[in-house]
Amino acid sequence: MRPASPYGALLDATPARHSVVDVLGAATHYWEYGPDDAETVLVLVHGFRGDHHGLEAVCAHLRGIRIISPDIPGFGASEPLNGRAHDIEGYALWLQSFVEALGLDGRAIILGHSFGSIVVSAALARGLVTPRLILVNPIAAPALSGPNGVLSKITLWFYQLARALPHAIGAPMLSNWLVVRVMSLAMVKTHDPELRRWVHQQHHAHFSSYANRDSLLEAFEASIGSDVSMFAPQITIPTLLIGARNDPISPVPAQERLHTLFADSQLEIFDDVGHLIHYERPREAAELIVRFLNAGTVAEPLS
Repeated sequence: MRPASPYGALLDATPARHSVVDVLGAATHYWEYGPDDAETVLVLVHGFRGDHHGLEAVCAHLRGIRIISPDIPGFGASEPLNGRAHDIEGYALWLQSFVEALGLDGRAIILGHSFGSIVVSAALARGLVTPRLILVNPIAAPALSGPNGVLSKITLWFYQLARALPHAIGAPMLSNWLVVRVMSLAMVKTHDPELRRWVHQQHHAHFSSYANRDSLLEAFEASIGSDVSMFAPQITIPTLLIGARNDPISPVPAQERLHTLFADSQLEIFDDVGHLIHYERPREAAELIVRFLNAGTVAEPLS
């Protein structure tokens, strides 16, 4: 039996509405939460190998805000980019085009988590207009040269090997249960057994919902070849950085340095959590978002 979501009752109170839009010649699937006519609109961009489900716990805690949460190209239900590489430039162009397709350029506030923080920052640097920016677990420094550089290189080798092998061998390697569980164990920090089981279930349910090996490897190469610090100096709008003390991907010194690169940013660091703020501390993240935007409310807990 799958563990029940600890945020299920809150999600039931704000059901998602599924839509599809053509972006650059490919279908992007997205989900909306909250009132259609809300003055504040928030567009979410999830992390590598995830889909919109990963940020649902944050959505569950927000009220009075229209939230739009797409599956990025090549992940979840969305089609891969059409005739473009799945690199940072391709994803940034997609995000800019997605926001424009919904008629929200200049109006929607953008939130990026993990890999999504790079995509969002690159999109803003190339011209996407937004009044405010929120980055959760931002990728603050280059993965290949940071403290986890060796691990990143080993992971890159694994992805390249899986891509080079015949499909019948290579494809199952990427979605292997053990591979997913090792990743999940490395990320989760909570000691709550029920929450840990649910986080693992979420990774097993959604971590392998990608289109194909080629787009996956391209996206992984993009995730380790870029970071937010490359784009931060070009971003002048108010920015909220939500980081974690025990984030194995972005150490605190890197987060603090990233904070100094933005013209107008505030950095909030949670203790006792790592790279999964969106799963383990969504209520606290929602509280920061509401305070930063001066809009919406945080939902009261439901039994």
